[in-house]
Amino acid sequence: PYFAKLMLKREDRRMQIKKLTVGYVQTNCYIVSNEETKEAVIVDPGDRGDLIIECCKREGLDVKAILLTHGHSDHIGALDQVKRAFGAKVYALEKELMADENLNLSKSLLGTVIRTEADVWLRDNETVNLIGLPFQVIATPGHTEGSCCYYIESEKALFAGDTLFEGSYGRVDLPGGSSVKLLHSVLDRLFELPEDVTVYPGHLGYTTIGDEKKYNPLAPYKGKLLE
Repeated sequence: PYFAKLMLKREDRRMQIKKLTVGYVQTNCYIVSNEETKEAVIVDPGDRGDLIIECCKREGLDVKAILLTHGHSDHIGALDQVKRAFGAKVYALEKELMADENLNLSKSLLGTVIRTEADVWLRDNETVNLIGLPFQVIATPGHTEGSCCYYIESEKALFAGDTLFEGSYGRVDLPGGSSVKLLHSVLDRLFELPEDVTVYPGHLGYTTIGDEKKYNPLAPYKGKLLE
């Protein structure tokens, strides 16, 4: 129930994606690997570090990096365990939530204290070349102030965290949330991507930019937003 391989391999793709659904709110952790080199990146190790580690070792993957879409506890709960296992660098845009157990909700929801930080702090529109693939950072504040997505143009893939879901979008009533910023992030940043881009969200199933432009409840607001 925790493991699924996403998308059939296309002949022009080097990337393979595996999804592990973990934790108390069923967070999607993605293991992104280069099929040629067996190098891998882990996106959002939210819980069940043992499961994530076992999956990577079983597949013979060499984990080079951990990418975080934001700092809530359900996305960083297994971060330290996974980092210790592989010695991989952590990349993130968000700082404040990761360092504060009250803001990242680990104290209230998990009854524990999670304070952590990245090895590499990212910037909006920066492209980080990892495992032979270009991960473009798209800052998408709204769910949290430091939320971001990772776009791999060559693979037509977007790891959207809790910004955009299948037929839905991220909550704005948690620390750092803003409905206005989320609207702009989805409509002005993500909906500008090609419609055939596959979206791999932080919860629920995958979707496409094209489908969300048609069916997402935020879509009618495109072109109608005020600052």
